[in-house]
Amino acid sequence: MGWDGYDLETGTFVEIERGNLVREGREIEVHEYGEGYKQFQVEAINDTGSSVELEVMDLETGELRTFEMDQD
Repeated sequence: MGWDGYDLETGTFVEIERGNLVREGREIEVHEYGEGYKQFQVEAINDTGSSVELEVMDLETGELRTFEMDQD
């Protein structure tokens, strides 16, 4: 089981699989439901208290995205 969340830009659910070290500047592999696996670079991590927002860059398109991840 990985870390579940939601892509605020596309409205899709995402999962970061175990084994990915989520730190600023690191690359992570993300499963986007309906899209498959994609590579992202972590740009920023913001703990909002009830969730964690990850600002990430899609390494294929260069697009910046925001994932709202479960706090659990």
